[in-house]
Amino acid sequence: MIYISDNKNRKIRFSNERKIHLEENHPEMNNQLDKIEETLTSPDIIIKSKTDITVELFYKYYSVTPVSAKYLCVVTKFADGDNFIITAYFTDTIKKGKLIWKKK
Repeated sequence: MIYISDNKNRKIRFSNERKIHLEENHPEMNNQLDKIEETLTSPDIIIKSKTDITVELFYKYYSVTPVSAKYLCVVTKFADGDNFIITAYFTDTIKKGKLIWKKK
C-alpha cells in the first residue's frame, strides 16, 4: 500500500487491492503510477461527484497515454478521514458535477 498527497495535502491511500483492480479491469493503466500521482498532486480540474458527495474526480490532460491523448481521471473517496483511490481511467470527457477546483 502507498499513500499519495493531493494538491490540498490530504493523504490518499492506494491499496494493493485497488492496484490489482486497475491492472485487471483497466489494463491501459498498467505502469501509470507516475501519472496517477501527478494527477492527484497537480490536477487540471477537480469535480465533486453528482451521486456521492464524498467522491472527488481529479482530472489531468496528457497528450501521450497508452490510448492516445486523453484526460486521466482518478476517482477518490474522502470519508471520515479515510481517503482512498477507488479507480483511475483515461477518458475523453470530464463528468458533470460541482466544480471544486480548477488550475489557473
